[in-house]
Amino acid sequence: MRTRITAAVALLTVLALTGAGAIVYLIEAQRVEDQMVHEIDQELAELSALQHNGLDPATGKPYVSVGIMLDTFLARNVPDDNEILVSWYDGGPRKTSSHRTFVDSAFFRDTVTPLLATNGTARARVPSYGEALFTVQSVRRGGDTGALVVVTYLEEGRAGLRDTMRTYTIVALLSLLLVTAAAGWLSGRLLAPLRTLRETTDDIGEGDLSQRLPVRGNDDITALTHTVNGMLGRLESAFAGQRRFLDDAGHELKTPLTVLRGHLELLNTGNEEDVVETRELLLDEVDRMSRLVGDLILLAKSDRPDFVTTRPVDLARLTEDVLAKSRGLGDRAWTLDGIVVVKVVADEQRITQAVLQLADNAVKHTGPGDLVAIGSSYDGVAARLWVRDTGPGVPAEDRERIFERFGRSDVADGDEGFGLGLSIVRAIATAHGGTVTLEDAAPSGARFVVTLPVARPGAEEDAWPTS
Repeated sequence: MRTRITAAVALLTVLALTGAGAIVYLIEAQRVEDQMVHEIDQELAELSALQHNGLDPATGKPYVSVGIMLDTFLARNVPDDNEILVSWYDGGPRKTSSHRTFVDSAFFRDTVTPLLATNGTARARVPSYGEALFTVQSVRRGGDTGALVVVTYLEEGRAGLRDTMRTYTIVALLSLLLVTAAAGWLSGRLLAPLRTLRETTDDIGEGDLSQRLPVRGNDDITALTHTVNGMLGRLESAFAGQRRFLDDAGHELKTPLTVLRGHLELLNTGNEEDVVETRELLLDEVDRMSRLVGDLILLAKSDRPDFVTTRPVDLARLTEDVLAKSRGLGDRAWTLDGIVVVKVVADEQRITQAVLQLADNAVKHTGPGDLVAIGSSYDGVAARLWVRDTGPGVPAEDRERIFERFGRSDVADGDEGFGLGLSIVRAIATAHGGTVTLEDAAPSGARFVVTLPVARPGAEEDAWPTS
């Protein structure tokens, strides 16, 4: 990644510098040529002024011939280094401001002659001098006709531009090296947390998820580090929960399996009475194991997204239905503590299962005729369902442990549970985004409360009537 970033920055820098250099070259080349044309126009303007207003310095009168006027013009003007002024009269070139021999050549005559009639301009490549611009301006005096030829060497005018571009190229290359080095260094610093993240995650094994990535800075990579640390924390909790789950399940299954094995080993197949008694005992243990496995499977499913299927549920009707179903759990003074007309987004079957579990616990810790009440309420923020009993309650030191898997407080006589009921209730509440808590009931006993979120305000179904 560091190499790619550095290469990308270097490529973009090359494109930018090359594009800038090309634009500068084109603009400056046009400026140099415009400047040359301006200098030629200046020479021609001076010649025109001399032709119309000039006086022969020898006589103080207007020039009597074209040759004298042109020679005088050449004597008075100092051309630029890249210019040659040539006087043309009497059928050919006569005098020049330079000693360059090609003026007397056939090449010069052949280039200039076609331009005399039109005062034209032409480009031609002069041997040993490169490209040149030939400009002709005709002159008349009396009956004589002549011309001024201005030869401008374009290559000499462009030499300064080439020097400038060479300097620009050197500076651009140095800048490219500097930018590339800076990009490599900065990308290395920016990607250093990612390298640390990769190295740390490589060191984290399946057996040890306690390591965390070091957090430095306050940028997107830091945010990624926080996210990965959070993910590692969740994975650690999940793996730890799985280990506890397997340990607890193995511990609880060990006892019934030991019972089964022991009775099978001691079984006297020749004694029919012993066979019948052992069969009934083993079937009872198998039923207990089936219930245990079913509860464990339910808890394992509670972390899946499809554990609950929610829809708007009328809390008042749900409360009354649960109370009616609870009456079959035992001979108790079943009472409705109150209901509220509100809709909750919930899985009706799962909530019913949770409340019935709480009601079954209340039956186990109360006697015939004791009060067990079920009710619901809404405070504008959350809905609550509760099961209240008048039993002995739960000691303060056990109130958190009873919601854990296989966690139990005082066990009532005849209770053959495994300590999974309240953990199932908590799993159902958590899956709904809610909670389950334990409170003291008045005047005595325990009050288990399931808190659930309510449907959004203003929804049409919030106005169901009471049944």
